[in-house]
Amino acid sequence: MKGMIVVRVDRCLGCKSCEIGCAIEHSSTKDLTSLIGLAEKPGYRIYVEAYERKSIPLHCNHCDDAPCMLACPTGAIHREGEKGPVLLDNTRCIGCKMCVQACPFGVITSRIDGKGVLKCDLCVDRLAVGQEPACVAACPTYALIFCDEELGNRAKRLKTAGRLVSAQVE
Repeated sequence: MKGMIVVRVDRCLGCKSCEIGCAIEHSSTKDLTSLIGLAEKPGYRIYVEAYERKSIPLHCNHCDDAPCMLACPTGAIHREGEKGPVLLDNTRCIGCKMCVQACPFGVITSRIDGKGVLKCDLCVDRLAVGQEPACVAACPTYALIFCDEELGNRAKRLKTAGRLVSAQVE
């Protein structure tokens, strides 16, 4: 996969802007005012959960060995290319919810109308035109960032190294 969403838990306020941004992006109008006026409920594909005194945004990790993909009897959940995101083809989904059961993170859920499931698609349409995923764009504190996997890992290593150096100085 060309990029991944990195969650910086220390920055999350629990405002759920990411959930709203996701719902708007996956609505028919892609506009909040119209969404409210039409009473449309597109659902979202990211979930902000409270744990102890932190808020944690959870989303599909587009696993290399995706259990949801293996569990899907119709091939509705599939991967675009060898390293692409794990996507859902709604036209092939029969609503059996095997993927819901198989997801180790609990981030695949039933649609509000009960006719299938909802799953993060990494906003591939937005990525195709050079935009970041809607949840990332909506986050006011930059708790969510979209970056190359190696760049994200390097940033984490540098942060850890900085903590280790600071601890040794004290």
